[in-house]
Amino acid sequence: MTETTTTPPADQAPAPTARGLVPLPPATALPLLLAGGIATAASTFLAWTWTADFPGDLTVSGYPGGLQWLTFTAGLLTALFALSAYHLRGLRWLTPARNHAPLLLVAIGGFGTTWYTILAITIKLGGLANLEPGGYIAAAASLIPLIGALALPADHQGDNLVTALKARIAKPDRIPTAQATTPWVQRAAITAIAVVGLIVFTYGIDTEYGELFIGYLIVVVFTIWALHTAGLLDRFSQLLASNRSFALAMGFLAAIAFPFTQTDDHYANIGVNILIFGTVALGLNIVVGLAGLLDLGYVAFLGVGAYTAALVSGSEFSKFSGVQFPFWAAALTGAAASLIFGVLIGAPTLRLRGDYLAIVTLGFGEIFRIAVNNMDGDSGPDITNGPNGIPSIPDLSFFGFNFGDPHNVAGFTLGRFANYYLLMVLIMALVVLVYTRAADSRIGRSWIAIREDETAATAMGINGFRVKLVAFALGASLAGLAGTVSAHVTYSVVPNPYQFAGSTPPNSAFLLAAVVLGGMGTVAGPLLGAALLYLLPEKLVFLQDKSLLAFGIALILLMRFRPEGIIANRRRQLEFHETGQLDVPDTTTLTDEPAVTKAGT
Repeated sequence: MTETTTTPPADQAPAPTARGLVPLPPATALPLLLAGGIATAASTFLAWTWTADFPGDLTVSGYPGGLQWLTFTAGLLTALFALSAYHLRGLRWLTPARNHAPLLLVAIGGFGTTWYTILAITIKLGGLANLEPGGYIAAAASLIPLIGALALPADHQGDNLVTALKARIAKPDRIPTAQATTPWVQRAAITAIAVVGLIVFTYGIDTEYGELFIGYLIVVVFTIWALHTAGLLDRFSQLLASNRSFALAMGFLAAIAFPFTQTDDHYANIGVNILIFGTVALGLNIVVGLAGLLDLGYVAFLGVGAYTAALVSGSEFSKFSGVQFPFWAAALTGAAASLIFGVLIGAPTLRLRGDYLAIVTLGFGEIFRIAVNNMDGDSGPDITNGPNGIPSIPDLSFFGFNFGDPHNVAGFTLGRFANYYLLMVLIMALVVLVYTRAADSRIGRSWIAIREDETAATAMGINGFRVKLVAFALGASLAGLAGTVSAHVTYSVVPNPYQFAGSTPPNSAFLLAAVVLGGMGTVAGPLLGAALLYLLPEKLVFLQDKSLLAFGIALILLMRFRPEGIIANRRRQLEFHETGQLDVPDTTTLTDEPAVTKAGT
């Protein structure tokens, strides 16, 4: 009698247990993440080095200091996302996309900033002997959540975690909606976002040394990436879109509050320069982002406004030294002069397209710089004082308010640069209003049509030349308006900064990179791009001589992974990413309840 064995059918075979990249039991992944995040945060209360030669005072046990605060923040975020993965009722809103990618990203952020700090201590102080036991504990603790994240099973069958993460860079799995919540809840959420944004921005500007700023960048980049893959940024975008007016008001209130958080006027100087260059970048966004015209000499319009204001603001070195316009008149004169130059340059050149237009605008920018450099009375007419420029531009005085003097407001002392910062906030509000109204108007639709296909737009009856000329003139006038403030902030105007490329802003390459990096066709994109490109050379001194190389590498990476920019215009995002837009995704509300459709299902 022989014994026979039978094998179960293929469809009855036990399914293999899903595994991550690290061969650990899946049940241990989340506990590792949670324990590692808590341990990483707790390790910051230990001394990491014995000497105060490393900035930030990491020698004290009992409370974090310097870069330890960033590690503490990253560890806390890792623990919160791990608790959210347990579907705790109060934390489910953290991961509306219900995927594992955010857990990996916050773990990488904590690991990156901790190990960067340990390596910086070792290299700067000359060896591992300069580390205290707390430094080794922190390095080991930050590695635990990374191992736990890599041990998580795949989000989708057949995909590992890294593959799933790459698939979600452009779009998370689920796109939630916030329309089912009450208006006061939405406005409370927008207020909280504005407060958090102000705190994060203020911390970045207030960083006192390069190591701290690099650690700040590591934490912020990976946290924002985690929020994107979690679906929170899509949720925030819907909140802002459904409460657009309130969101703009809160954004400007946060911007106004910034100088009241500063005790050093130098940081207010950084803020006012960011707003000046952001305003100019927003004007360039009309030309490049909306109308699709590649302008490589745009910084010349900023120079026209600055030189015009310098000539009529009462400087003793001005050709018209006896003339001193009030601020509103000088601002209008600078904007008008830039508008006229925009029309004069655009009228004969805007019939060109593509590379030909770019070459002509590049030539205009160089002609402007060479012209003002030679208007010294020897090589040309005596108007701009040549390479010496126009110094000793007096501070603005508006209705008896002298911008050069410190002022006490509600117990806070606002210095000179803080005064100009608040002035630029008001000008920025005006520029944003002009930009949004123009973009949503009939002329704005014509710009977009010209950008997409000029031949088709012309065939539909749009006067392409006139539409492009309006874009060129409007963008030039906004740049000239910002230039009038820039002349007073810097006390002088010289021709050197107004070139195509240079180690320091402003220059045309900087402005174009700000628009492309931030996101063409958006309001917040150029502002974010200008802030990043101004802060990086300011905080990272070693990048000042290599800024163009760094910008080039950043743009190459951006074109590869996110060609629509950091803050994407919806239309351009759909152009660059074919994601099956006809599929209707599952949606949830802010309370994680299913959204109610029109049919009541």
